Amino acid sequence: MQRYALPAEEIERRSLAMVEAAIPSCSGWTSEAREVVKRMVYAAGDLAIAGLARVHPDAVEAGLQAVRARAPLVCDVRMVAAGLRAYEGAVHVAVGPTRTANVGEEQLTRAAAGIVSVASELDGGIAIIGNAPTALLMLLDLMDEGRCTPALIVATPVGFVAAVEAKQELMRRSAPYVTIEGTRGGSALAAAGMNALLILSGQ
Repeated sequence: MQRYALPAEEIERRSLAMVEAAIPSCSGWTSEAREVVKRMVYAAGDLAIAGLARVHPDAVEAGLQAVRARAPLVCDVRMVAAGLRAYEGAVHVAVGPTRTANVGEEQLTRAAAGIVSVASELDGGIAIIGNAPTALLMLLDLMDEGRCTPALIVATPVGFVAAVEAKQELMRRSAPYVTIEGTRGGSALAAAGMNALLILSGQ
């Protein structure tokens, strides 16, 4: 601790400064979108994430408007919700005992069933998906069916089965999004992207 440890605020300040110095300045991101990417790179501890990050041109503004309106935040799993900063609006978790009781009956994954159960909260809310590709796929199906229109989708599902495809499908839609291309992702990245918006909003 004496040799290496620093106060938490100093660790964050130095880390973000290192990320700022290392990631490309010619990415085309706005300054606010760059802040979102920086937070995600910092959370991953991996500069390569900057090259995989995709931020829809309307994502930051849509997210800030939703946050300032106290729109609901809908997370796929509790790990994402646990990583979020304090928020003055409602935070919902899709995967839970009461939300996923119909998994066996409808042959859905727990994540997909959970997303169906929170469709009303997703309409105008912010979807934050950090774990399950099937949660994102179900969300896209609900959107295509006209059952919900999220203000913003922060989606970093991780894995080797359907994660790449789910994120590619997301980027084909017109809805504002923040995502990471490829198999990488995870709850920490999703929470970090959302936290950047909360910080930018002044919360």
